[in-house]
Amino acid sequence: MSWGDIPSWANNTALALMQTLSYVDPMTYEHCCRVGSLSRKLALSAGLNEYEQAIAEYSGLFHDLGKIGISNEIIAKPGKLDPKEIDIMRNHSIISESIIKPLAEKDVFFRQLLAPVRGHHERVDGEGYPDRLLGEKINLLARIILIVDTYDAMSQTRSYRKGLPNEVVYAELKRCSGTQFDSQLVKIFLDSHKFWEQAKENENSIVEYLKRAA
Repeated sequence: MSWGDIPSWANNTALALMQTLSYVDPMTYEHCCRVGSLSRKLALSAGLNEYEQAIAEYSGLFHDLGKIGISNEIIAKPGKLDPKEIDIMRNHSIISESIIKPLAEKDVFFRQLLAPVRGHHERVDGEGYPDRLLGEKINLLARIILIVDTYDAMSQTRSYRKGLPNEVVYAELKRCSGTQFDSQLVKIFLDSHKFWEQAKENENSIVEYLKRAA
């Protein structure tokens, strides 16, 4: 990943896309904002530069945009999904990628969001989706998003269960380190996450921009 510039129209584009998501699925909107913010923080803790952190944040923000294209009956189902519903749900990363593709044709910044958005459910053991990529063949930022996405999904209260305490989520991340998750990134997350609440938010954060625009 190389240094570059964020286009001047990126913030307004993000605002338009995320406002659409917030009208259709407010819960997913809030989740995406948290994942975007956490992705930037993990990228920073992993030593990535400011531009790479921005790509991480935008990618995390957009990772579930594709749920716009999934039936609300599946998105909001209180119980487990059946095999057909799982297959439909797994298309969301591909739909997210397709939403961003027209932007990627206009600017290299958005082009660099495609791989992490598409690949945020790939597993380092090759058992993920949609492309069953293995290990370092998975985009680094996709590996970052998977960790913080899992953390947020487990720690937040849903209609069908209460959010789990950090200690339980940490133990699950550690248990699946090296199979589902990149083990080095899990270690960085576990070492640094407890300090993030005290850290000052980045003034260039797109999530902070969305909060101010709300």
